[in-house]
Amino acid sequence: MLPGFRVLPGYFDRAAQESLLEEIRAVVQAAPLFLPRMPKTGKPFSVRMSNCGSLGWVSDPNGYRYQTMHPETGDPWPPMPRSLANAWRDICPDAPDPEACLINFYGPDARMGLHQDRDEETFDAPVLSISIGATAVFRIGGLQRRDPTRSIRLASGDAVVLGGAARLAHHGVDRIIKGTSELVKDDGRINLTLRRVTPPKG
Repeated sequence: MLPGFRVLPGYFDRAAQESLLEEIRAVVQAAPLFLPRMPKTGKPFSVRMSNCGSLGWVSDPNGYRYQTMHPETGDPWPPMPRSLANAWRDICPDAPDPEACLINFYGPDARMGLHQDRDEETFDAPVLSISIGATAVFRIGGLQRRDPTRSIRLASGDAVVLGGAARLAHHGVDRIIKGTSELVKDDGRINLTLRRVTPPKG
């Protein structure tokens, strides 16, 4: 495994998960889930998503990008919940504050192919990922798509860090393990991905 990849099992305990889930539900009320589409082809993703923070990631036939507003409502993204900002400062104490939190909702048949998080202007800060709901089979590889990969089960409350040499590691979600969600109904999984998008000023 590349240096800078960390898994923090059970970082959020059950009470913290329940509280975080309520915060995310409030965010999604203000910024409803939408269906991203692949650039050029317009093929829909198998996950629905939203964002919170000053910037949000979107994908449509025009490309991948960060923007300040919801692509359907035109409203600014809701603020990032304090619990997420606190987790970032605890886990990534030397990194500048995150600007975006992607909210990906996985149904029982959703998946995410191997990809790199490289739409940001800076790769100096790590990516912090938090799982809520059903257990996912997460795959992590190397800097090249053909590099060997390893599968890891991520349960509700687990946190993952992609930093250092692992910041641009290929990763994805092979499948959702049905019958493992006690918090999100219908075997759903919510993945929260915190990112710094722009270099800090000064």
